[in-house]
Amino acid sequence: MTRSPMSAVASRAGPSCWQRRAAKKSEGNSGRNAMSSAFGNHTLGIPYQPVAEMLAQYRARDPHKRAIVDLDTGRSITFGELEQAVTDIAVFLKARGVGKGGRVLLLSDEGLEKLLIWLATWRIGAVICPLNIELNQKMMVELTRAVDPALILCQKDLDMAALVGDHPAPRLRFGEWSPAEPDPQDELFAAVPRGRNAAELPERNEPEDVACIFCTSGTTARPKIVVYDHAAYWLNGLSTLECLGLTEDDRTLEYRSFGWNSAQVLSLMPFLEKGLTMHIAKRFSHSRFFEWIQTFGITFAAGVPTVLNMLLNRPLGYTAKDIPTLRLMTCSTAPLTAKQWSQFEEMYGVHLLQMYGMSEAGWVCGNRHYKFKLGTVGLPALHQEFEIVDADGKPCPPGVEGEITAGGPHTAIGYLRDDGTIEPIRPNRIKTGDLGVRDEDGFIRVTGRTKDLIIRGGMNIAPLEIDEILLRSSGVLEAAAVGVPDNIYGEEVVCYVIPKDRTVTEVSILQHCQQYLPPAKMPKQVFLVSSLPKNDRGKILRDKLRDDWSARVALSA
Repeated sequence: MTRSPMSAVASRAGPSCWQRRAAKKSEGNSGRNAMSSAFGNHTLGIPYQPVAEMLAQYRARDPHKRAIVDLDTGRSITFGELEQAVTDIAVFLKARGVGKGGRVLLLSDEGLEKLLIWLATWRIGAVICPLNIELNQKMMVELTRAVDPALILCQKDLDMAALVGDHPAPRLRFGEWSPAEPDPQDELFAAVPRGRNAAELPERNEPEDVACIFCTSGTTARPKIVVYDHAAYWLNGLSTLECLGLTEDDRTLEYRSFGWNSAQVLSLMPFLEKGLTMHIAKRFSHSRFFEWIQTFGITFAAGVPTVLNMLLNRPLGYTAKDIPTLRLMTCSTAPLTAKQWSQFEEMYGVHLLQMYGMSEAGWVCGNRHYKFKLGTVGLPALHQEFEIVDADGKPCPPGVEGEITAGGPHTAIGYLRDDGTIEPIRPNRIKTGDLGVRDEDGFIRVTGRTKDLIIRGGMNIAPLEIDEILLRSSGVLEAAAVGVPDNIYGEEVVCYVIPKDRTVTEVSILQHCQQYLPPAKMPKQVFLVSSLPKNDRGKILRDKLRDDWSARVALSA
């Protein structure tokens, strides 16, 4: 493992990169294998492999190639070092009594150590449980009790007792991984034997094995605990590769938590399935983002609306010529308007792809690098059993709005109950709670949430439709519409707006809306605010806005 100073310019692919990419476009069409029942008899473009085989393959291909770069510490690890570290840690976990199916609770922020422990856990067929350390103490204790881990591993600067309570599982603290000079005070890594042989571990993670237990988004209400098997992760990884066209030559950037399903299927699985180089950071940095791109020749970066809006509204003077290696970014977590999409591509010269997924369903839809449409979330994901249905559960024809549903081996196994058993999702379909419509070309547009739908005088109004109109105004940074009670129409539309400057007023917002909206959909009130309530994944919490409106009404009464 080496430290790479941020000032050092990483080697980058030359002009032949695109020729190699074109030559690999058909990769995976040969050698397709028939699937076991774990894959629902889908045909895989890349045959399933356990972690042990993948890491051994990449080590044999190029042991000196960078595998993971930790941008916060400047450290990197090669594929040769990665396979050895994962083997050593896996041998230790096995010696501590963690067997196939055993649950390892991992309490850590984002860094190299988190991924080493993650892969070592999978290496022996055990289950990684990366709970969200941002949750409150009461929730964490309850979730730990439900997970009932065989072993608890906690980053040394976290308050482990407060996070897990009095659960009886053995617990170890860890710091920074060092293959040569481990910290003697490190309860985990100082005890890990070095230089062990992979032959000591006959265990393999099979497609039907439980792989990961993690939480859905939510920091105030208790989140659901979702359970995935390796087959679902593999299928989601293939969906990512199909949408983005990633190859082993790519250098990706992920700054979101690997406790999120999106980071797992967008970044971790393509890393494993292709053996590309992954760069990680604890969080997005507006000031360092382009420095990372330039220094390490990043070719693909994850994106969410909050990040993209920050780059749009607080530009640092970078253009396409300053970041020539970055060819692609994604946007997921929340819908992106066509205006935001086109503005971003025009400003930075980077191809942007909107994708759509959820914790329980994995990838639901995605624009492809070779087939996309602005303002949509793309086509149904590879291997996803997708449908838009009406209130009776019948498929909606193109152009008709309904609820988006998903199903099949691409989705989670189920939810973890408080008693530690699993409430199955399969073979049932998942009702996402999202409204959508399919256009004449098969592309899907998400129109809102069923719970957020505004019903005014019997007319259904999608808040996202109002949001998009508001965001067309050059004076609006962010905006959100909600429905509030009305004695005559049942509900009325009100909107919350973050203005760009003081020239924006409630009146100017209403005048802007009048150009695009019929009277029935016009906001009846506009509130100028400095921020919008969001969850830890950047989704706007419209219920909080409705609560704010109620509080304002109560104060004025």
